[in-house]
Amino acid sequence: MANYLSNELISLRAIEPEDINLLYIWENDPEIWEVSHTLVPYSNYILALYIKNADKDIYESKQLRLMIDTTDGKTIGAIDLFDFDPYHLRVGIGLLIHKKDDRSKGYASAALELLIGYCFKKLKMHQLYANIGIGNQISISLFEKYGFIICGTKKDWNRTETGWEDELTLQLIEF
Repeated sequence: MANYLSNELISLRAIEPEDINLLYIWENDPEIWEVSHTLVPYSNYILALYIKNADKDIYESKQLRLMIDTTDGKTIGAIDLFDFDPYHLRVGIGLLIHKKDDRSKGYASAALELLIGYCFKKLKMHQLYANIGIGNQISISLFEKYGFIICGTKKDWNRTETGWEDELTLQLIEF
């Protein structure tokens, strides 16, 4: 499985109990609440329960969170599979590189490329999708770089601090 989950820039790994402090920081950062659709802070207790149950198989939990580590061992973000549907062979993808200093260095691109390969080759998915706010052009461009196509617009889908924002659905189908 290591071939699917690492390259020369990053590696994707399972969540560990030691990640609780990072998760606490990330999940309680109001700057990312808008993209994660979070309205309230998470407690260490809730995060500990989440980590405790993270050992469940994706077929059981219908989700998977992988931590993104740089080659020097620094954990910089996470990439998630959610809404896993083994019958229709589709799954959603969410991606976070938390610190602004770690963005625009190719880490998100490397993580997405690895996860796409894992989903199609190992999980045998037929299609992947992502939901991205129309104002997040960097994420839209990233997913389009890997062949995702905008297939729908949900009008006034997300309420933001400045008003309503459309959300795009991007889809990648393996042929």
